Amino acid sequence: MKTNLQKAKELLQTGEYTCVLCQGDEVFTSTERGVAPLVNWISSGMDLGGFSAADKIVGRAAAFLYSLLGVDEVYASVMSEGAITLLSELNIPASYDSKTEHIINRAGTGGCPMEQAVKDITEPEQALEAIRKKMKELSR
Repeated sequence: MKTNLQKAKELLQTGEYTCVLCQGDEVFTSTERGVAPLVNWISSGMDLGGFSAADKIVGRAAAFLYSLLGVDEVYASVMSEGAITLLSELNIPASYDSKTEHIINRAGTGGCPMEQAVKDITEPEQALEAIRKKMKELSR
């Protein structure tokens, strides 16, 4: 029998999804890029406690959001060193295929704007506020 994390990873790797959350027969998926699906799930008031998450890329911004969602564990194809440290501090088991020092922006020209938004933040709620503010700025 597959674990929740194995199921989430398999769906992530075989589907067109950017992130997948699984708990038993319940599955939530998204094709949105970046941290948008996580922010949307938080905004909708979803309680994802007990779920396992599989994501394409996880930096500190996403790690903060996964903690707010209450997930039990996080896997990423690519995970930043900062996310690994943060998830460990938050007692959320993390696994990954590839570790990177920093998450870069989509253009490949510098750091990820969401990572920049949370670089000096230590509390998940403050991170959510900073991420929402940055998302609003970028959508103009």
